[in-house]
Amino acid sequence: MGNSLYYGDNLSILRESIQSESVDLIYLDPPFNSQANYNVLFKGASGNSADAQIEAFKDTWHWGEEAESAFSEVLGSANTQAAELLRALRLFLGENDVMAYLAMMAVRLLELHRVLKPTGSLYLHCDPTAGHYLKILLDAVFGARNYKNEIIWCYRKWSVAAGQFVRNHDDIHLVTKLPKGATFNVLYTDPSKGTMKRWKGHKQQADMEDGIRKASSLADEKAQSPMPDWWEISIINPNAAERLGYPTQKPLALLERIISASSNEGDVVLDPFCGCGTTVHAAHKLNRQWIGIDITHLAISLIERRLKDAFPGIAFDVYGTPQDLASAQDLARRDKYQFQWWAVSLVEARPYGGKKKGADGGIDGILFFRSGKDKTEKALVSVKGGENIGVGMIRDLIAVVEREKAAVGVLISLAFPTKPMEKEAAAAGFFETPFEKVPRIQIITLAELFQGKRPRIPRIDSAATFNAAAREKTDRQTEMF
Repeated sequence: MGNSLYYGDNLSILRESIQSESVDLIYLDPPFNSQANYNVLFKGASGNSADAQIEAFKDTWHWGEEAESAFSEVLGSANTQAAELLRALRLFLGENDVMAYLAMMAVRLLELHRVLKPTGSLYLHCDPTAGHYLKILLDAVFGARNYKNEIIWCYRKWSVAAGQFVRNHDDIHLVTKLPKGATFNVLYTDPSKGTMKRWKGHKQQADMEDGIRKASSLADEKAQSPMPDWWEISIINPNAAERLGYPTQKPLALLERIISASSNEGDVVLDPFCGCGTTVHAAHKLNRQWIGIDITHLAISLIERRLKDAFPGIAFDVYGTPQDLASAQDLARRDKYQFQWWAVSLVEARPYGGKKKGADGGIDGILFFRSGKDKTEKALVSVKGGENIGVGMIRDLIAVVEREKAAVGVLISLAFPTKPMEKEAAAAGFFETPFEKVPRIQIITLAELFQGKRPRIPRIDSAATFNAAAREKTDRQTEMF
């Protein structure tokens, strides 16, 4: 199995593309029904992220046709415990947003159980908002006897809580496919001073068959204790090099610990809600195979860039993104915003504006380039996915370029431009740098992009456009397994 990213609904992808008992480790950090809207932060022209953000997803769930369908599928499944639990929850909660969330998660947990190997483990990451409901769902799907740990991930952050204690932790539930035989590598941590004294400086070891701890007989070993289920790992601070701007990004150290404990080199790691790709990044760093799934093109394009920055020469497959004009046309019909996000990624631009009507001001993407030793200019991208295009679109783009004081404007079109459009673009003239002269307004079709053609942009400065992942120091082979 090669390393793979999938764009699309994880339920469909699990059913259609992931074989039964083919995955060694699953980590999922699903939305928690917090009713929040999350924005991805990109670098702006000033380097400040605050003025360069786009809505990534709405963490909201509603009872409707999709939730009703998920509920019915669980009731019709072979897992009668999950079916009975979901029926009881519906009687208790009613048909509301929380019930919609639980129905959506239940049908996905059934599929995740199917694809997990008998020696596999699943880590479900959540906060107190939905953790108690998800815990009993895990008991129903995996069996209460296969529940191993509630891991408490503690972190420090500035918070204000009225009438309650400050919440500074997440829960991570660990379950296995079977009661015994799951892959588990004991991790160690420095013991307390009391433990050091008790064991006289010897390393502690865990006998995983009978649970008896023993002191090592080697006096020269560094004394350590088996890691507990309480983890203190710092969250990613806003200025950290690791931060890529994704709203729910988790630290690499957290995923590296999980992957190290419950998998071995060469094993397959799956993240069905992969967001900005921390799981697949950590898996690749630790020589595991990996599968990442996300429902937005924005996330998939961010992960692609992240992996290529961190592991130059890396090879992996991407499924679900348009590979030809027919699939591009299909995406444009189904979801204009996903189409726009995908299209701007083809020219190394970041998306702009989000889904709110009129919020983009005629701009779908933006990228920066060097026009001199210490000077950065911007190019604006407009995407048109319809069949009816005309010269008015070029005039609108010229007006936006002038309004935003941009150097270059690029129109990406699914349809071929008309002669008046080409004439109007040519009349806009050129932008000159010390290095070259490029057309100020450029039209490029998706057919040309599929053929490898790109807009003429002088010296694109990716570091000024995106938050780049640090290059990993590793001697691993970056070719596909």
